[in-house]
Amino acid sequence: MKSVITQLVPSRTRWLLRKAVRTVRYLPADLADTLQGRRDPLTPPRRKIFVGGVEFLAVGEALCKQFVELGGLEPDDTVLDIGCGIGRAAVPLTSYLSEDGAYYGFDIVSEGIDWCNENIAPRFPNFHFELADVHNKVYNPRGQYRADEYRFPYQGSTFDFAFSTSVYTHMLPADVRNYIAETARVLKPGGTCFATFFLLNDDSLPRIQAGQSAMDFRYRQGKTMTINDMEPEQAIAYEEEIVRRVMAEHNLKIIEPIHYGLWSGRETGASYQDIVVATL
Repeated sequence: MKSVITQLVPSRTRWLLRKAVRTVRYLPADLADTLQGRRDPLTPPRRKIFVGGVEFLAVGEALCKQFVELGGLEPDDTVLDIGCGIGRAAVPLTSYLSEDGAYYGFDIVSEGIDWCNENIAPRFPNFHFELADVHNKVYNPRGQYRADEYRFPYQGSTFDFAFSTSVYTHMLPADVRNYIAETARVLKPGGTCFATFFLLNDDSLPRIQAGQSAMDFRYRQGKTMTINDMEPEQAIAYEEEIVRRVMAEHNLKIIEPIHYGLWSGRETGASYQDIVVATL
């Protein structure tokens, strides 16, 4: 039944319904937290969290740990968060980055950027958030730019570390190619790219076919698979060789091994999605 609803109900409608449900469900608790002085100023109200859910803080802390342990993030680095949402990774980084470090994040969801600029940026002058007016039929249907043509609003060779988590799992091939190219453009020589994917390979494909995967990738579209043939951006998996090729085309050298995640039915994994770390 869930898969039928997913196919028939447009993503924009599902997004608006989830937003309404979050408001109804969490507004009383949010108000109680505010009235009783229990609300953490660096944690968004529950009703506003559109990524990370109730595990917002835990997921953010886990990401920060991975940036350090798998990606080699340093406290003095200048960092780019590609698709920063409502600050899930930014919040723990406020405690990790030094005054000599800096954070820049952009996202297409105005509500998330507004909250970050109102609550994080004033407390941490080295943290910056910007709205990317990129068209997305779910989150920003009136966006001015296509994702496959969008130019990141930063000068070349600016960042030591750039990460994109749960971003390429919702982007079409041409969009991913452009974002990877832009990531390489804004990284300093020797800089690090940290990105997550659903990767199709000799390990994950048999698991998908056997029904072991948590993601129901049943529709093949070229070098990708998706859970929704009508709206593939809902969740997209990429053939690993394609990701490797695109990275190589932009002089991004993958640091082996790739850290495969749990999504495909593996019993152990570094995280839920597959993590690719590469250096320029």
